[in-house]
Amino acid sequence: MKIVRMAGVVMMITFAAPLSAQQVTTPRAGPEIDLPEVVAEVRTAWAAYNQALNSGTISVQKETFRNDERTVRYGPAENLYGYKAIESYRSNARPIDPPLTLSNTVITTYGRDFAVTSTLTHRANQPGKVGRQMQTWVRFPEGWKVVAAHVSYIDEPK
Repeated sequence: MKIVRMAGVVMMITFAAPLSAQQVTTPRAGPEIDLPEVVAEVRTAWAAYNQALNSGTISVQKETFRNDERTVRYGPAENLYGYKAIESYRSNARPIDPPLTLSNTVITTYGRDFAVTSTLTHRANQPGKVGRQMQTWVRFPEGWKVVAAHVSYIDEPK
């Protein structure tokens, strides 16, 4: 153990072994990206969620998010921390009218259990505006769940 004092702060640093005794490992290639069957699974879950937004199907909107205090959703006018806050927010949801039109959707999977979805949204009653929706999805025993989401709106780029 080594004790280091910096600007009045004492830090204790523990090393498992001297650097010269540590084994060097060759980095692995990483997870397989965009396995077709995994992309299809995520696309199905993502499409069901977006359909639920447009139709106002609150149960699907709620169950899409992971029931966990660490689940986060940043919306255009709200910051929701934890599933209970998201569930409460969704309890008052109504069908989106006019419905969202989606474009430039990108679904990227990393291995078999992790994915990121990104899409642009447009509404007929908001000309000149574009929405941006990003979600982080993780496969759990009960299926694919959103663990983090961000929704925002900007002026349509020219």
